[in-house]
Amino acid sequence: MATQDYKSHTRFDPVFHFFLAPGGLLFLIYCIRQARQEADWYEAAACIGLGIWLMIFLLTMRMYSMKVQDRVIRLEERTRLKELLPETLKARIPELTIDQLIGLRFASDAELPSLVEKTLAGKWNRKQIKEAVQNWRPDDWRV
Repeated sequence: MATQDYKSHTRFDPVFHFFLAPGGLLFLIYCIRQARQEADWYEAAACIGLGIWLMIFLLTMRMYSMKVQDRVIRLEERTRLKELLPETLKARIPELTIDQLIGLRFASDAELPSLVEKTLAGKWNRKQIKEAVQNWRPDDWRV
């Protein structure tokens, strides 16, 4: 597998991004197109409603799965920080936001303490943290 860095760390979930979401969108477009030609407005409205429901369902599924991943990352990173940070920084772990923890997951063990200090001092966001990572620790499981 290729190495991961800031420019190449985003990933697509092929089933969602290339099948489910486009399929749902095509279905909604089809329903709108059919509604323009349909004489029965009730059937047309039902089809459009179903298309909208399907898109909301798909996006909500995606959002929920990402929220679960964020919770797991939060737990993993807090555990990792407890193992790697000096005592002075361990007490400040609760100050880190979930956004910051998600960014810090890419930092190598060696650079993690200094990045945590910089993050807390500068109130860095996820993007700033990821840009500052020198030795990238890949996360190949995120989708």
